[in-house]
Amino acid sequence: MAALAQDYKDRIEKALYEKNFFTEQLEKMEKQSGAKRLHIVLGLGVFLALYLMVGYGAEFLSSFIGFVYPAYASVKAIESKQKDDDTKWLTYWVVYSLFSLVEFFADIFLFWIPFYDFLKCCFFVYCMVPTSWNGSLRIYNKIIRPYFLKNQEKIDKVLDEAKEAVKQAADQVEGVAAEAVSEAAKSAAKID
Repeated sequence: MAALAQDYKDRIEKALYEKNFFTEQLEKMEKQSGAKRLHIVLGLGVFLALYLMVGYGAEFLSSFIGFVYPAYASVKAIESKQKDDDTKWLTYWVVYSLFSLVEFFADIFLFWIPFYDFLKCCFFVYCMVPTSWNGSLRIYNKIIRPYFLKNQEKIDKVLDEAKEAVKQAADQVEGVAAEAVSEAAKSAAKID
């Protein structure tokens, strides 16, 4: 267990010294405060956790965290030549969408869960963490994928019917709009 903890600590330390905007800001804070980068990040993490538990706007902040980094990583994945990162982030967005849908309908009950926004943020982090126990991959493979494969034909049939209904409605709207334009043109011609 200690070896695993040391491995994670080493990975975090390595990431904190890579060159990017975030680590440049950490370097400035490190020089100004005299504290190590790891301690600064841990302090910010504790502050964020406490804020998510009791702070104003915690609901927005937890949703923001669950959206911003994955959106950035998704754009990077789209622009890369690798396929694995695309699959990883598509899987995250499928899980995120399902979570958002469930949250929308269960909101009246979730409101009563203490520290819900903190737990929600932890869930998002679990779903995006780059490890073998990535939450979005586990949830997709154990829940979403089996359900989808079992019901794919039914889902496709419903979607095809909905697509046809939308096409028919659009055709009717287009016909009514064309008729209205024609009548307006006739009325305008009579006035002139």
